[in-house]
Formats: sequence, C-alpha cells, structure tokens
Amino acid sequence: MGSQENDRAILEEGLLQNESNGLYTGDGSVDFHGNPVLKQNTGNWKACPFILGNEGCERLAYYGISTNLVTYLTNKLHQGNVSAARNVTTWQGTCYLTPLIGAILADAYWGRYWTIATFSTIYFIGMCTLTLSASVPALKPAECVGFMCPPASAAQYIVFFLGLYLIALGTGGIKPCVSSFGADQFDDTDPAERVKKGSFFNWFYFSINIGALISSSFLVWIQDNAGWGLGFGIPALFMGLAIVSFFSGTKLYRFQKPGGSPITRMCQVLVASFHKRNVKIPGDSNLLYEVQDKISAIEGSRKLEHSNELKCLDKAAVISDAELKSGDFSNPWRLCTVTQVEEFKILIRMFPIWAIGIVFSAVYAQMSTLFVEQGTMLDTTIGSFRIPPASLSTFDVVSVIFWVPVYDRFIVPMARKVTGNGRGFTEIQRMGIGLFISILCMSAAALVEIKRLELARELDLVHKPEAVPLSILWQIPQYFLLGAAEVFTFIGQLEFFYDQSPDAMRSLCSALSLLTTALGNYLSSFILTIVTYLTTRNGQPGWIPDNLNEGHLDFFFWLLAALSFFNLLLYIVCAKRYRPKKAS
Repeated sequence: MGSQENDRAILEEGLLQNESNGLYTGDGSVDFHGNPVLKQNTGNWKACPFILGNEGCERLAYYGISTNLVTYLTNKLHQGNVSAARNVTTWQGTCYLTPLIGAILADAYWGRYWTIATFSTIYFIGMCTLTLSASVPALKPAECVGFMCPPASAAQYIVFFLGLYLIALGTGGIKPCVSSFGADQFDDTDPAERVKKGSFFNWFYFSINIGALISSSFLVWIQDNAGWGLGFGIPALFMGLAIVSFFSGTKLYRFQKPGGSPITRMCQVLVASFHKRNVKIPGDSNLLYEVQDKISAIEGSRKLEHSNELKCLDKAAVISDAELKSGDFSNPWRLCTVTQVEEFKILIRMFPIWAIGIVFSAVYAQMSTLFVEQGTMLDTTIGSFRIPPASLSTFDVVSVIFWVPVYDRFIVPMARKVTGNGRGFTEIQRMGIGLFISILCMSAAALVEIKRLELARELDLVHKPEAVPLSILWQIPQYFLLGAAEVFTFIGQLEFFYDQSPDAMRSLCSALSLLTTALGNYLSSFILTIVTYLTTRNGQPGWIPDNLNEGHLDFFFWLLAALSFFNLLLYIVCAKRYRPKKAS
C-alpha cells in the first residue's frame, strides 16, 4: 500500500513539474523504472523506429505464413481443398479473437510493454516450431507418388498445428498493444505531440503493408520454388528481428501503468448503479463521488469529466446517506468514481461507431474472395506472361503504400487550412471519407463485371465456364480504391479507438477494433449464404454460380455498394450524435 502511495506521489510531482515548466509529460507516463519522464529524453519520434520496425517485421512474418498457408496444407500435408480452407479460416479467425486475451492482460496486469515482450516470445517459438515441422523429414508426410499421397500422421499434425496456434496466440497478444504502445510515446496533453500522434498511425499502417508486400511477393516465390523449410524459416528470422528491434528501444520508451481489470470495473459500475437504482441523482454533478487527488484512482488513467448522457449509470457515483455517515467510500461494488462511470459511458458511446466498421470489413473481405473469382474469368495473360488472379491484391498494398505518404504530406496540410484541425480531419471525418470510397470501390467492381458479362453474351460464352477477352488489369481501379479506403477508414479506426478510449482501456478498445475484421468476414459469409439461397430457388443458377458467366456477380457488388451507402448514412447520424471524451 505504501509503495502505491509513493508511486502516486511521484506521478503527481511529475505532473506538477510538467505544468510549471513543461519538461515532463502530463499524461501520467513513466520510464522503465516507474519514474516521471522528461519529454526531451524519451518517447516522440525517437522511440518510434523501434516500434515500427517491430511491427513491419512481425507483419512480414505473419503474412509470410498466412498468404500461402492453404497451398502448404494441400500440397505438403495432403489435405483436401475443403479441409485446408476450413483450417485456414479457423486459424485466421482465431488470430482476430486472441487479441482480446492480450488486451485484457495488458490493460489489467502486465502493461503493454511486457505483454508485447511475452507474446512476441510465444510467437517466435511458434514460428520455429512451424519451421521445424516443414524442414525435418520425420515431422512431415512423404511426397506424393503419382496420385498416391500419404496422409500426415497424428504426431505430424500435432507439431504443425501447435506451431500454428502458438503463432495465433502470439499475434493476438501483440496486435492490440503495438499501435497503442506506439501512440503512448506522444503526450496527450501536449498539442504539438498530439498532431504527431496522428502521423504515427499513418506510418504504422505503412509499415504493416511493407511487410505484407514483401511476403506476398518474395516469400511466396521462395516457398513455391526454394522449399517450405526456407520459406517458413525466413519469417521466423524476421520475427526474431522484430523482438530485437522492440527491446532495443527500451530506454527511450514511455510507459503507461496497467489500471486493473477493465471488465471488473465495468461490472462494478453496473452492480453499484443497480444497487442504488432508487437513489436520486443530485442536480450538481460536483456532488458525485470522485477522488481529490491530481490523478485518477484508476492506475494509469487521467480523470474524466462528467457527461450528461446515460444518467442512470451516474447512480453508481452517488454517495448514499449511509456512506456519508460512515465515511467509508472504499467498496467499489457500491460506490464508483465519476471517472470509472465515464469509462463505461465512453464504451457505450463508441459502440455504434464500432458496429458500423463491420460492414466496411465485409467489403474489404471481397478482396480475397469474389475479386479473385472475378479475376479467374478475365484474361490473365499479358504477352507470354500469366498473372495469377490472387496476385492483383498486391495493388491494394501498393495503393496503401502510395496513399499513406500522400495523405500525411499533402492532404493533411491542405485539409488543416480548411478545417483548422491539427490532424487535417478528425478521426470521425476520416473514417467517413473511407466509407464513401468503399462505395466507389464496389461500384467499380460492378462496372467491370457488367462489361465482362456483356462480352460473355456477345461471344456466346454464357454457358461455357471460360474467361472472356477482357484484361484482368481492369480490376486495378477497384483494388486501388480499396487501398485508399483502408488508409482513411482502418487508420482512422486506429486513431479513434486510441484517442477516444479511456486511458486504462486502450488495449481493449484496440482489440475490439480488430474484432470488426473477424465479424466483417462472418457478415460477408452470411450475406453470401442468404443471397445464394434466395437466388437459386426454382432451379435458377443464382447470382454467383460455379460458372460466373451464367450468374450476376455485378448484382452482388451493387448490393454491397447499397449496403455501404446505407451504412454511411447511419454512420453520419451516429457521428453527429457522438460526443468525444473529456479528460481533465
């Protein structure tokens, strides 16, 4: 208890010095040893290269496995197409669910630094295990002889999937923490550093796509032509480099202390407000319970100002007559601070913005599914060279790599002159622009499909599963627009869920933003199932038959464009009603 009081005293002293001379950070951040940090010696851009290097190497490692995983399962472990596809989608879904584990551990117990360090080690062990399973003859089935392909043994499967799911656990611990930890290097209370933080998210996403570009080109070629042992070994090496890069910046980092379990605090608010459901809320919000210290009772969090929304939850912060008489305010299941109540309110206010991101993720999911299927029915040859339809996704990555510096260096300065906002656009405006671009993306895909079907009818190819003489390069605009939409929406999401989340819940909110990707994939599958059921009745081929020349894939793209349009309208309504948090 005495140690906590000393820590609080040190932090308050640092905050007071910051107010008086601006030398210290004002957001409660500390150094590796728990002391207040000098701005000029820590954080800011000087700490970011190590974090961006970590993220770039980690993403290269992840995509080095995921991009070609289905090929390894079918060609080397001799699984069928259905089993391989199911195993890949199950694993990828797990990769977007495990961030909830890492987020809770980071916010409640370990802090972001030690969570990243611990799960990076687990990740590296998984990569090494996977490399061994692809390299050691005893750990993989024998090669096929003609059409005879010996199945993998139970032991071989165990080693392979152990490595694969250690990677899923590792990436889950890292994903929600790295972007938040990078943003922690910029002081929220310093206007100049807040502007730089917006730029950090742009370059963070840039580093992700650099890793993805190398994996989808160089590493896929290595795996197909030089062997899977080397093809998995190189990502393992880069994961090792990611760990080295991360630890190298330790002395420069700023740290936020974990604030205890956010789930427990939310439950306390619900229980306390229900217990006091018959208590009258005072008209003056200053009469609600809050600690008198400079910093919040929640470790690593600034105080939050009271808001007039969701007033039923305010009852958790009403001091009852019994508590006033006894002077005992120590039971958080009966009495919560205003800051604790406001944390819960913030999550509820963020929910509509979060939910709208699911539809965008459903649009994004088409890049690896229907865009590829559309590409298989186009002319994939340029001279004597054949373009694999799936490789067109490279243009999405190139688009992101193009748009990030353009946005950061040109669009933001121009927008800043118009809006007066230091970041050019608010996070809400930025995500809205991305949602609008996603409508254009789906429209572009639909127009290409309309032209493709016209050619199929003209050339009498409707009942023949053959590609039409329309170049696959006509797909480039839809991939390029999708990349631009990513730069606005996904990066805007990163900013929004960091800036607007409670200080002690930032990892959890980052994990929730990642969850939209998984839910978007599920939504896409659900829409596809419903559309297939409705359009194949009475013996009709449906919109998306095996032979796309007989179908109407353009109708499906128009459907997604329409859903995106209504999603944008709903987003505008929610954005107008949204009230940003106010920290004191």
